[in-house]
Amino acid sequence: MATSNSHRAPGRAITPLRHSGRALRGTGGAAVLGTVLLGSAFAGGTAQAAPAVPASTPAVASPAAAPAAPTPAKALHSSKKLRWGSQGSSVEKLQSALNKEGASLAVDGKFGKLTHGAVKDYQRDNGLQVDGVVGPETRGSLNGGASVGGAGTSVPTQGASSSSSSGEAIVDAARTQIGASYSWGSSKPGVSFDCSGLTQYAYKQVGIDLPRTSGQQVAAATQISKSEAQPGDIVVWPGHMGIYAGGDKVVDAGRSPGAVTERTIWGNPTFITFR
Repeated sequence: MATSNSHRAPGRAITPLRHSGRALRGTGGAAVLGTVLLGSAFAGGTAQAAPAVPASTPAVASPAAAPAAPTPAKALHSSKKLRWGSQGSSVEKLQSALNKEGASLAVDGKFGKLTHGAVKDYQRDNGLQVDGVVGPETRGSLNGGASVGGAGTSVPTQGASSSSSSGEAIVDAARTQIGASYSWGSSKPGVSFDCSGLTQYAYKQVGIDLPRTSGQQVAAATQISKSEAQPGDIVVWPGHMGIYAGGDKVVDAGRSPGAVTERTIWGNPTFITFR
């Protein structure tokens, strides 16, 4: 009769591995069957998940340098004063600049009543001297405060010699009409003039168009003191005017003596200029 061997080999008992039929989950989600780790490795007795492979990082383009802000274009480039009677492309640019500020002007290059009024409105709205003349301050304001000659550049104003020569030419033109009779509302060279007809005629000979009446001429000009007056400027009395000839003289078409004459200034007139 066979006897069962109830003796066991000496040493530690061996427990058979049993399959539970169900996979367990270890650290990092690796499948463990019994005590065997599948798809992982032991490190120091602890199961660790394999490091994830980093996704390729797309290259980040460095931001492009922002383009420099463009310098605002200047509305007016000419250093010449613009006033009632001025004409040409500079006046066209002035009219366009005023239209951008809310005016409604025809861009015709003629500085007349409407342009004169628009300049005064702009000067009033921007705290400038309200004289209707586009000089350095008004021009600089229309240019956004920029210097008329460009960045870091200034443009000199019309030279004194040029102003002096044109002034003398105005006086000479007025003198050519000495002897013409006085006639209200007239402007007929060699025949007859009234006071503002003579001043308009003399200025036109040097390319400056003035408005017709004495009141319009006063409104379009800049008042100055007698010490600032130069030959070619205008001497003004209530209801009368003439061309300043220098010293204490004026060339004018007066009711008395009824003709164009050169004579000594009288009373306390004011002086205006279109320089």
